[in-house]
Amino acid sequence: MFEHHTKTKGDLGLLKVKLDLFQKGFLILNPETEHAPFDIVAYQNQVFKRVQVKYKSGENGSICVNFRSSYCNSKGVVSKPVDKSEIDIYAVYCEATDLVYYFNPNLFEKSLTLRVDKPKNNQSKNIHFAEDFLEVP
Repeated sequence: MFEHHTKTKGDLGLLKVKLDLFQKGFLILNPETEHAPFDIVAYQNQVFKRVQVKYKSGENGSICVNFRSSYCNSKGVVSKPVDKSEIDIYAVYCEATDLVYYFNPNLFEKSLTLRVDKPKNNQSKNIHFAEDFLEVP
């Protein structure tokens, strides 16, 4: 397979999310632009959901998703907060588990950390376990 640079990882994440949503009974709609605030739209039971897709390795036992968007222009790298009113669902493909996790970004502040592995100190209070985010909200 190709060397995993950022674009390739993003492409893999998008393909895995599309397959998972298709297997869950959704129709997948693709925007005709790369400038939309979401990557795809999922449609099921007369409801459209705007989906932002992320790829995460999960190699440290957790997945951290920051609600920020980064891009490059002539002045360098620009990072800005995501407008969560334009996204219904985040879909995060985790390479370590080969699973997709889903959540509504409006239920969280600036980021969300999902635990793939149990914490070494067995803490469970205020922990978001990835296995609880397998269904589309």
